[in-house]
Amino acid sequence: MTEVAFHFGAPDRLAYTCRLLRKATATGARLQVRAQVDICAALDAALWNLGPTDFISHCDAAAPDEVRSRSAVLLIDSDAPMQSDFPILVNLAEDVPAGFEQFQRVIEIVSTDEQDRNLARLRWRHYTERGYTITRHDLKNRGEG
Repeated sequence: MTEVAFHFGAPDRLAYTCRLLRKATATGARLQVRAQVDICAALDAALWNLGPTDFISHCDAAAPDEVRSRSAVLLIDSDAPMQSDFPILVNLAEDVPAGFEQFQRVIEIVSTDEQDRNLARLRWRHYTERGYTITRHDLKNRGEG
């Protein structure tokens, strides 16, 4: 069964996502980040602006196969079909992704914004109603926000 984790309390979702991606890709993980087009563009820019020793190979779903096969992170529009060759899904979109159960793990990153928190509660309910156990990470308690 897919592991589901919520990371709550990120004051800057993009900065936190970059840190999470850097940490995960350092272990060899391949991740797919699902978000609205404008958020994907902002995350792409943020990833390019990491320090030279923190570079994370990434591309979008329109990249040629040879680029995608060498990228650790795939940025995908929330309206596009997801790719099965990236086993971890980071969801920055407002809804639960259709087909999320094809992933080994789903990570939901939630900001401190009240609307984002309310939408996260709906996603949480969706997962729990389907029998998924959720791991909760409170970033404020860990000083990672």
